[in-house]
Amino acid sequence: MNCELALTSHGIKPTAMRLLVYDLLERARRPLSLRQMEERMPTADRSTLFRTLTLFLDHKLVHGIEDGSGTLLYEMCRGEHECTPEDRHPHFYCEHCRRTFCLDNLRIPQVPLPEGFAPSSVNYMIPGLCPDCLR
Repeated sequence: MNCELALTSHGIKPTAMRLLVYDLLERARRPLSLRQMEERMPTADRSTLFRTLTLFLDHKLVHGIEDGSGTLLYEMCRGEHECTPEDRHPHFYCEHCRRTFCLDNLRIPQVPLPEGFAPSSVNYMIPGLCPDCLR
C-alpha cells in the first residue's frame, strides 16, 4: 500500500511530514523511538514529529511499545484499519546496545483473563544481549 493511501484509509490527511514519518517507519522495519526518528530526520521539528506520531497512534496506524527503558517506541501496524493479532509479537531489548528487535516469527501466547477484564494492548519484552553484543 502506498503512503498516501495508507494514511487516508486510516482517516489521516496526508501532509508532507506525515508522509515522511510513515515512510521512515515503513522502511525501518523495527520499532523506533522519537529520538531515533529525530536523528534520521534532522530537519524535522520535534513537536511536529511528536504530534504526527500521536495522531498515528490515535488512528491505529502505529502501535506503541514500551521496551523497559522508559522510552516509547513506535512500530507500524500491518492490519488494514487497525493492529491485527499478527502485529502482537514479542520484542527483544538489548541491554548493552539499547536496540529493540522485533521477533516477528514468534507469537505472544493468549492469556486467559478473568471475567470483566478487557486488555487494550499486549506488551511482551525480553531483555538480554543481542547476537552482536554477545560477541
